[in-house]
Amino acid sequence: MTTAAVRGDERIANVSVLRRLLVKPEFGSLIGALVVLVFFATQSDVFRSTSGVANWLDTASTVGLMAVPVALLMIGGHFDLSAGVQTGTAGLATGIMTTYWGLHVYASLVVSLLLMLAIGFLNGYLVTRTGLPSFIITLGTFLGLQGINLGVTKQVTNTVQVSNLDLVPGYRPLKDIFGSTISISGNGFQIAILWWVLFTALGSYLLLHTRFGNWVFATGGDPNASKNVGVPTGRTTIALFMLTSAFAWFVGNTQIIRFGTIQAQVGIGQELIFIVAAVIGGCLLTGGYGSVVGAAVGALIFGMTQQGIVYAGWNSDWFKLFVGAMLLLAVLANQVVRRYAEQSRR
Repeated sequence: MTTAAVRGDERIANVSVLRRLLVKPEFGSLIGALVVLVFFATQSDVFRSTSGVANWLDTASTVGLMAVPVALLMIGGHFDLSAGVQTGTAGLATGIMTTYWGLHVYASLVVSLLLMLAIGFLNGYLVTRTGLPSFIITLGTFLGLQGINLGVTKQVTNTVQVSNLDLVPGYRPLKDIFGSTISISGNGFQIAILWWVLFTALGSYLLLHTRFGNWVFATGGDPNASKNVGVPTGRTTIALFMLTSAFAWFVGNTQIIRFGTIQAQVGIGQELIFIVAAVIGGCLLTGGYGSVVGAAVGALIFGMTQQGIVYAGWNSDWFKLFVGAMLLLAVLANQVVRRYAEQSRR
């Protein structure tokens, strides 16, 4: 092998530690999280207290759980604008079937899971069969589910919420698994935080260490070329949409189990927050590049910012400004990092 060939082979090239870090999708979000943490910790004693940490981790966990499949879907080259409203659909379906139709709560959970998987399959199938942008397909799903959630809830309950799930048989074990707290230094940390960490680890493993993860990167990077070399891009896309719906089922049912009630409007608008978390975490809007861990860190930044503004005594109206600024900075930073990553491989 010639010297020129050795220098051009990225597998054996001598790459500095700093360069290796810079090309990691999640590196920028980790730096951003550290900056946000230090900033709000200097602004408020409550923010850095154990109770404060419990609160902003709780806020981040809900976003973080959904950021896992949303990041995978974005890496695969697609969006799901119905991801937020699907969480409401899942919780409402379980609540209505249990408290109004008399179905046992465990059976209701199974039926609502099948319902959500069907929604995810429909989204993925329509995207692959029609060739329309996932933005358009899932926007239609979003509007449809929003109307169904409100209309069916009003028709069945005569209100805009489903309540009293905490009174049905079998509720207590579910509460222990999905809605309990773990005491640390006398403060309760929601068990959802542990679920968030677990699913982030599993999602990262799936993306980086399995054949399916390779298919996700290939489908998002160049679907036509991937299809030509045997990657099942259609099945991969459908699986990603179904995975997003399955996580929506988990999050929606976690909420109704935790509180015993759920509103018909739950989840509306959250889909943009999930996408923001993924983008802040290093996912490109064009697909083919990103990180599940980075998306989780993006959710952490969201949680710290939302609670940090409150603890600092600022007007909460400024929160959306912070989210918009973080999104813009993340997109610009991701673009720079992506170009740097491409140049480092030449």
